[in-house]
Amino acid sequence: MAPRAARVKMPTFATSPDNVLPKRQHQSGFTLVELLVVLAIGAMLVGLVPVAFNKLHEGSQYRDTVRAIVSDLRQARQQAVVLGQTVVYQVDLTQRQFGVLGQPPRQIPGSLEIKTVVGQLDTLPPDGVARIVFLPEGGATGGTIELVRASGAGVRIRVDWLLGQITQEPRT
Repeated sequence: MAPRAARVKMPTFATSPDNVLPKRQHQSGFTLVELLVVLAIGAMLVGLVPVAFNKLHEGSQYRDTVRAIVSDLRQARQQAVVLGQTVVYQVDLTQRQFGVLGQPPRQIPGSLEIKTVVGQLDTLPPDGVARIVFLPEGGATGGTIELVRASGAGVRIRVDWLLGQITQEPRT
């Protein structure tokens, strides 16, 4: 007969397993510090969003106005050449409007300042309307339109008097 081995259970703790502290139950929820951090971030977002939106809106208005002026000037030049008659582009500085004479004018946004030099005259015309006349041969009376943002940056749109070409460059 082979000897039999006996299994003995040896305690590994100094105390019995019944005396071990119960596991801590997981409690759900947020601490006060976590709530304060979230509220502080939310307050900063509420404070910054309107400022960022205003800058975005002003930038959008600026770009749209520049595109509209350049587009209208090019359209006026092309119309003068194709139709064989003079076409007048005007900027009404008192009513803050621009466009080709005979077409509905467009408004200049209040956030933009506009300056004109037409026919080498740096002074405001008596009626407050600066005019650039495009001729059937492709030339023009010439002039410069400057759009200035609140930050001082802007664009200078030039109409060449000899060729009637429209160019734009950053305002310095």
